[in-house]
Amino acid sequence: MDKIQLLGLTGDELERFVVDDLKQNRFRAGQIAGWLMRGAEIGEMTNLSAALRGRLDEVAVANPVRIMDSFKSKLDETEKFLYALNDGNLIEGVLMRYHHGDTLCVSTQVGCRMGCAFCASTLEGKVRNLTPGEILGQVVTANRHIQASNPGRRVHNIVLMGSGEPLDNYDNVVKFLRLVNDPKGLNISLRNISLSTCGLVRRMYDFAREGLPVTLSLSLHAPNDEIRRQIMPVANAYSYEEVLTACKYYIEQTGRRVIFEYALIKNLNSDVRHAEELARRLRGMRCHVNLIPLNDVKERKLEAPDRRTVDAFLKRLELKHISGQDKA
Repeated sequence: MDKIQLLGLTGDELERFVVDDLKQNRFRAGQIAGWLMRGAEIGEMTNLSAALRGRLDEVAVANPVRIMDSFKSKLDETEKFLYALNDGNLIEGVLMRYHHGDTLCVSTQVGCRMGCAFCASTLEGKVRNLTPGEILGQVVTANRHIQASNPGRRVHNIVLMGSGEPLDNYDNVVKFLRLVNDPKGLNISLRNISLSTCGLVRRMYDFAREGLPVTLSLSLHAPNDEIRRQIMPVANAYSYEEVLTACKYYIEQTGRRVIFEYALIKNLNSDVRHAEELARRLRGMRCHVNLIPLNDVKERKLEAPDRRTVDAFLKRLELKHISGQDKA
């Protein structure tokens, strides 16, 4: 039988587990929760009796995620994590350090089934969804890793832009958002969280109605349906206009602007005429365009354009009064 992932339980669920299953006083739930947020293993929960720790270890796991390896950038403080899950699967995360706080890029699935041509994590397809505990576990584990050398630091911002399509793992992702925002937990503001989607329109409407003021990032990557269908299979299910209409609904419901992610691809979507068409489609929306540096995907024969092309694209957006930024 699979062990219970304690990190995936809400405060009420943990309390019921402690009282009903472990036959303990409810105050023990608060003690356990405190240890969980510090990234502790069950054996480290020293204010619990040895007998209780033994029982807990039999039926539950504190954190189903551990850092198997980490790789620091030679250029800045960015650090890449290779996480191991309890079933042997591996996922990745990236910690980016800024003066305003640390940002963690989080995965929501093992692999991905969306098939976007510019994304390497989808090449092997989707293996499975991550649980709420596994998504939260990435943040808790990263915090413990950071605080081992910098006790005053922690993750302040989260981007759900790792492997997987968050809205394809809808229920688990929504539960994770509520857990990570819990004032008795990590208490990370939802306004400090961005969720990236390739455009699952029905789920975009559902998410807009959740009442969670998360920043929505839409992987757009094209100025029209014709080009988008060449690189994003989801465009065969939902048209360009349907995706933009869903974005407008999200803006209306949340009061948050939408971020459009746009990977510039040589000889496909990066000409000035594409920038002009994109600006026409986005005119009047509360939005911002992030121009993403494409990592060459040899399997798909996709290459990034040169610096001059990127600069010309961004300048044309600005001339058309579309907020934009080159993320290179």
